[in-house]
Amino acid sequence: MISNEQEAKAYVASFCDEASLDRLKFLEDALKEENERQNLVARSSLGSIWRRHIADSVQLLDHTEDCAGPWFDLGSGAGFPGIVIAICRPDLQVHLVESRRRRIEWLEQIVCDLQLPNCSIEGSRLELVPSLEANVISARAFAPLSRLLELSARFSTARTRWVLPKGRSAAQELSQLPSAQNMFHVEQSRTDADAGIIVGTGRWRA
Repeated sequence: MISNEQEAKAYVASFCDEASLDRLKFLEDALKEENERQNLVARSSLGSIWRRHIADSVQLLDHTEDCAGPWFDLGSGAGFPGIVIAICRPDLQVHLVESRRRRIEWLEQIVCDLQLPNCSIEGSRLELVPSLEANVISARAFAPLSRLLELSARFSTARTRWVLPKGRSAAQELSQLPSAQNMFHVEQSRTDADAGIIVGTGRWRA
């Protein structure tokens, strides 16, 4: 279990090169500055950005090792996990979906500042985003599981990997959706002993 910032940075470093680590440090600093203007993340988490947000995002790569792009990140908000994935995996095309105007502006600015040609932003409600076949679908604090699957089903294929950080509600949400229990399971989070990630592979039929 990753318990502090030093351990988080060491874990993240195992997934990326020096240039990517520099970009992640830039993201950390930019996030702290922007958080004074809009509430991107909880203020209580600003002292542990590497554990609470960056390593928390990077751990999804443990469950997508054999996956190619495109990676579809729903409700990207402050850029977690989407921006972090785009930094650590420049070989993947990452699409960020975000509907809130100020969050869209933040994401556009950070993608420009970090020069991430593999990262694009869909500034719209998910219902209005054109369909595409996603090899990975991620969503962090986007919607309850049943609603999340309903909205994103049209982007999934038989090979789609789902990685859905759900915090403390992971097991409960999955238990309340019997139709999903043959396709999904819960993995322990590396950054929070009480949190889980709902993981699965396949096409979801809403």
